[in-house]
Amino acid sequence: MSTFEDYAALARHLAAQRQAGEQGAAAESARQRDLHAAVDYLDRRLTAQGQRLDQLGHTIGSPPPPPGQPAPGAAPVAPTPGAPASGAPVPAAPTSGAPVSAAPTSGGPAAAAPTSGGLSAVGVPSAGRPDGLPQPGAGSVGGAAAAPGRPEVGAYPQGSPGETALAVPGGVPAPRAGELDPAAELESARRWADEADRLSQQVELLAQRPALLPTWSPMARALAVYLGCAGVGVLLMLVMVLASGIGALGLGTLYTWMCAGLPALSLIAGWLILGRWGTPAVVAGTPPRYPLLGILVCFLAVPLAYCGYLLMFRALR
Repeated sequence: MSTFEDYAALARHLAAQRQAGEQGAAAESARQRDLHAAVDYLDRRLTAQGQRLDQLGHTIGSPPPPPGQPAPGAAPVAPTPGAPASGAPVPAAPTSGAPVSAAPTSGGPAAAAPTSGGLSAVGVPSAGRPDGLPQPGAGSVGGAAAAPGRPEVGAYPQGSPGETALAVPGGVPAPRAGELDPAAELESARRWADEADRLSQQVELLAQRPALLPTWSPMARALAVYLGCAGVGVLLMLVMVLASGIGALGLGTLYTWMCAGLPALSLIAGWLILGRWGTPAVVAGTPPRYPLLGILVCFLAVPLAYCGYLLMFRALR
């Protein structure tokens, strides 16, 4: 007969098990809360990344992919043989309690598909009794559950090599894949999100550089552009001087183009070049184009070049 000490030890054991169960449930609940919080954080982060990428794509003129289009690089999913096409209704599996005939297990001739009665292996009614049950002596039916101990009857249809097995209503259950660790998957997703952030930052830094002289400062770039345009103006001025020397151009026209026309054209050309190729794709506000620097360079370069030409010509004479 059990004593009071046995009952007390059992009660203590049950209390300890209950406390351990409560602690385990609390720990699991905390783990689930942490996982849900991490999933929500990653969802918000990926949503922000998607919006930023859409903005960058809109800035560079790349339209977003249609909603139904798969992502670039994704392998197309091959349709399962015999499966309905996308959008087609999926036929329901038969729910009748009639037994299912197994496929032949040897190389013998296969039985002809019956046309009435119960259900065959492919869902076609089989010949037999009106209530759907098989006739006595009609082959092996019902699988291993209907005929235990019979080696020729299997739980699922078996076929010889090169022979297509008949489909079982409801489908053969596929082997279960190994369970994934949610924490490990979230950590992997977080690492990929960090990599995406790093690459997007690099893209933004590259997008903040103009196509023309990207490593130069804005003032140095503007100075180089205005000097180049003024140089082209000086070459045109020299052509006009030669034309004036042979009498094809008047002296008044030459001075007008030298003092106003060519410097103005050089300034406008430098302004347009800086606006087209000197502006970054992603920039806050309007980048400076230094018009005063352009006026100083263009309107001084051409007259000074003409004065230098006259001095050189007189020195050579």
